[in-house]
Amino acid sequence: MEVISLQSGSSGNCFCVRSGPVQLLIDAGISGNSAENRLAERGFEIRKTTALLITHDHRDHAQNMGVYHRKYRLPIFVTGKTFEAARRSCNLGRIEKVNWFVAGETLQFRHVQVHSIPTPHDGADGVAFVIDDGNRRVGVLSDLGHAFAGLREVLRSLDAVVIESNYDEEMLESGPYPPGLKARIRGPGGHLSNHDAAQLVREGAERLQWACLCHLSAENNSPELARETHAAFVGPHFPVHIAPRYDATDVLKVR
Repeated sequence: MEVISLQSGSSGNCFCVRSGPVQLLIDAGISGNSAENRLAERGFEIRKTTALLITHDHRDHAQNMGVYHRKYRLPIFVTGKTFEAARRSCNLGRIEKVNWFVAGETLQFRHVQVHSIPTPHDGADGVAFVIDDGNRRVGVLSDLGHAFAGLREVLRSLDAVVIESNYDEEMLESGPYPPGLKARIRGPGGHLSNHDAAQLVREGAERLQWACLCHLSAENNSPELARETHAAFVGPHFPVHIAPRYDATDVLKVR
């Protein structure tokens, strides 16, 4: 399998996972042109995408699903609650057809199974995804809320993971955000800290080939702090990649 973070952070999120002829895009929080160009620079074609999967309704994940559908004819897979919430908060435009799924359901695309995992993040009906091609399992785990029951078992089952490592606890505490926003971020419907994410990665470290840290806060984190925290938990030799806030990663291979 091959994985690319095309962009990740509060300004927009989009991920690509490919196994053989099956190419999946997860989330549509960046422009169609950005997604198309960044994929092309890495030898991928956006129009060969099998499905566009949406994790939840927040704008930085869902706002351009209509563009991807109209411009590139991508089939959209989304829960009903997420779609309705996104339609209220984003200008999705005309969408001819939507493929519905229920949070917790498994989707099948040729030889690839995509397991949707309900999350407690404060979206309408959020999910994370585990992509299984019969040989390898990759998790795309962002906007999780907190380290909810069963998440550690998921990490132990994966060969690679894209996981949110949103904030450094000390930076958030001493930073400029108002108390209500700080409480939301570190609350049960918010985001994982570097410490939270590193603990989870450690759970799966025996099997994981690598971790890619995504959704880093620009105000309350830094790539250096995220790497240091993960190295302290998992060891300095475990491969840790950082998903850039305004660009794509290299193609990350799962062997």
